[in-house]
Order: sequence, then structure tokens, then C-alpha cells
Amino acid sequence: MIICSFLGKEDRNIVYLKLASEALEVFATPEAQVGFHPDAGASYYLSRLPGYLGEYLGLTGENLSGEEMIACGLATHFTLNARLPWVEERLRKMITDDPSVIGSSLAQYVDLVYPDKGSVLHRIEKIDKCFGQDTVEEIIDALENEVATNYDEWCTLALKKLKEASPLSLKVSLRSIREGRFQSLDQCLSREYRLSLRSTSKHVTDDFCEGVRARLVDKDYAPKWDPPCLDQVSKNMVDFYFAPFNELESELELPTAVREPFI
Repeated sequence: MIICSFLGKEDRNIVYLKLASEALEVFATPEAQVGFHPDAGASYYLSRLPGYLGEYLGLTGENLSGEEMIACGLATHFTLNARLPWVEERLRKMITDDPSVIGSSLAQYVDLVYPDKGSVLHRIEKIDKCFGQDTVEEIIDALENEVATNYDEWCTLALKKLKEASPLSLKVSLRSIREGRFQSLDQCLSREYRLSLRSTSKHVTDDFCEGVRARLVDKDYAPKWDPPCLDQVSKNMVDFYFAPFNELESELELPTAVREPFI
């Protein structure tokens, strides 16, 4: 997948051109499964997906295909893998950053696609019902009720993903995405920077290092989270991640003053 992002002078003028390919799984935000949080602007774009799809993706780390990215708005263009070299060559030769011109060029290579019948996007009502709850605990309760009532295999898989993730990361990630609904991209990036430093500081937990060890180093997929369960994650723990830095720490400074209009 090629992603081209173009920023205007102000957040309300941000324009994204995102090209997805036909790879089976091209998008995921699995950070909670390694004791981290969706970063790099994820709390901004996840919070702007239809309904509570962003919460579902951010907490479970589930994959989306290129077709699904088009359908939910994460991508603006879709092309077959065979055409990607042509697209890359065309982009290399362009001398403008005007998104309308680039979008017109990409449009020459796009294909019309739709999610298949098994896509999670066909479950948006159930996603909203379960992942629209106020807390992680309530989300899990809603999924468990669906499993008990309807024996829903999709809910069972979602529960499995949630129970594999760091309990603290789940609560931090949910709050981050919810705050992102009411913040600009700049504000989301600044908050995510703070969360990232707190996640790696080990002041509250060593979950990030433990998650990396379990999934990427030893690959035993058996992380020992601390705290080990949701009911041991206190409000103070979560609040610490979101609290402003003290005078000895520096907040993220974005180069907003030097943003230029499109050529």
C-alpha cells in the first residue's frame, strides 16, 4: 500500500490521498497487543471512521483489506498490485503537491471494488452496539452477552483479541480514541507523543517491553501484563499517561508556523 498525505496550512484544510492495493491484509493498529497505543495520528483518523469502527480496530488490532479501507474511508483510491509500479513512477515524475492534481493522476489507475460478504463492515451495527460502550469493561460485557445470546463467532474472536491485549493499554487506547473525536490532528499528535513517552518510561508498567518480548523477540505470545487484569488498572494509572509534562519535560512542538500552501 502507498499512502500519500498532504497537509494544508490549518487542520481543517488537511487533505489525504491514500492508495490501497489488493493485498489481503493491508491495515491494522495492533499496538494494544504489544502494550502500546495507536499512534502516528491514529487517534485522529480512527475516531473519524463510521460509528465505533475505530474503537474496534484500535482495541482488537484487527486487519482491514484494501477493499475495506476504501469502503470505510481509510483509503481514497484502490489499484491492483500489478499497477503499483506505474503509480510509483507517475508520482516520482510529478512536480506538484496539489492534492487535486495528484488525485486526478491516481484516478487513472483505480479499480472499483467492494468488501466481500464476510467483511467486518457488514457488522457495523453490532460493532456500534458493543464498542460504543463507555468503558473497556462494558465493551467486554456487551460482547459476552452477544456470545451468550447468539453464539456469535465474531464476538468470540473479538473477545479473544481483547483478552490477549494489555489491560492498561486497552484503557489508554480507548480514552485516546474517544478524545480524538473532539481534537484536531495537531492535538492528537501531541497527546500521542505524551502517551508514547509514558508507555516507554516504565513509571507505571513495563508492558511495552513485555509485549515486544512476547510477540517480536521470544515469540511465545504469552505476555505477563502488569497489571494483569482490567479491574487492577486504576484511574490514576490511566490519568498519568494523559497528564501534561512537568517543567523538566518537553511537549511535542509541531512545525505549524512553517507550513506552506500547496505549490
